[in-house]
Amino acid sequence: MSSPLSASDVLNREFLEVRARLLQVAAALDRLDRAAGSVDDDPRMRNIQRVLEVLRSGDPKRAEQVQMIFSRPYSPQWREGFEISRKG
Repeated sequence: MSSPLSASDVLNREFLEVRARLLQVAAALDRLDRAAGSVDDDPRMRNIQRVLEVLRSGDPKRAEQVQMIFSRPYSPQWREGFEISRKG
């Protein structure tokens, strides 16, 4: 059985990829700020703002919370929404 990595080992392994993704997010937000018009009332932008708050929170379940923010609420009729029929 292998021992878990230390926080330092995880940071060493993940840093460049995390850095690149954060730069990509920052660049997208900069483009939105420079673009004409406003998206402040767009639910997608509100979700992005909520995610940024979750990331700042330090909660150990950030990934789960982010996934839930971007997920659709469950609907018992989800098959109809995707035009999936039951066979059998």
